[in-house]
Amino acid sequence: MAYKSPNACNICHSDKDAEWADIYVRQWHTHDYQAPVLKRAALIDAARKRDWTKLTEMLAYINDPKHDEVFVTSLIRLISSSLQEQKVLDSLLVAAKDPSPLVRGAAVQALGLILTTESLQALVEATSDEYRLVRVRAAAGIAAFPRMTAPPAYQAQLKKANQEYLVFITARPDQWTSHYNMGNYQLSQGETKKAVASYQTALKLDPQAVMALVNTSIAYAQMGENDQAEISLQKALKQAPDNAAANFNMGLLKAEKSDQKAAEKYLKKAFNADPQMAQAAYNLCVITAKDRISEAVTWCRKASELRPQEPKYAYTLAFYLNQKGEKDAAVKTLNSLLEKYPQDKDAERLLKEISK
Repeated sequence: MAYKSPNACNICHSDKDAEWADIYVRQWHTHDYQAPVLKRAALIDAARKRDWTKLTEMLAYINDPKHDEVFVTSLIRLISSSLQEQKVLDSLLVAAKDPSPLVRGAAVQALGLILTTESLQALVEATSDEYRLVRVRAAAGIAAFPRMTAPPAYQAQLKKANQEYLVFITARPDQWTSHYNMGNYQLSQGETKKAVASYQTALKLDPQAVMALVNTSIAYAQMGENDQAEISLQKALKQAPDNAAANFNMGLLKAEKSDQKAAEKYLKKAFNADPQMAQAAYNLCVITAKDRISEAVTWCRKASELRPQEPKYAYTLAFYLNQKGEKDAAVKTLNSLLEKYPQDKDAERLLKEISK
């Protein structure tokens, strides 16, 4: 009833509804055994909707020793792609040592998206886990850390885990995803030409693999071949006009080519497709600030609200608030920023300039 899910009772009693079934269940069972399930379901539902008002409750459940491992794994996967706050990191570090390998695997995979010393240490330790699932997830996360030099004591287990990861992602060469994942690995290692070749193989197997086209454009852009990058993005947008990643990268490419009007169009399409894309809002702030300061402030505020843990967004908001003449608001924003990040020298300098 709460989430429009099918239930066992109405499979047979197809002429009845869930409300009818619920009445009988509550008569038969005086203890409300559904309540804990619905409570967990509410956390999953909120995370899917990116409603982080229940984040503290979500993290508490993740680290609760009595949690359900499937619910926890789902929560970790939903949270990690959206937030990189310190309390999320702390919760994931605990989850990386959970008794369940399913939870540990999800935790180390999420830690690979948070490039901190604590994350790296947890990932390195996880490469010696007794379960291959965890070792492979850890190796995938470590690949995202640029030019990492492992201490001698860990080199053997890191090499083994990395080999297991490469075997894992290439186990099905008949699937486009195998070559796509290999391309992602090569791209993370700076092997851009090899990455393009892997993406092209993926596209031969599935010409409609939009993300392979998007990542091909990223590889070309890193090689300085912007024209080839644009061709790849045009192909991606032809297949998926509303794809957020394709529109975002096209927006960045157009901005780099000084085509600000086109950049703004694509970035707005990206944000409309994914209203949680703070990077799109931030770039729109920078673009519109040249002639529409009020609009720029609006975009910067959205970026800052979506990613309060990103100091660059708060600083830029304060900068343009000051440019707009809203000095009090700029000062308030900078003071809040410096409370979180007291070592932020740029924010400190701007605050002194405004306060003169």
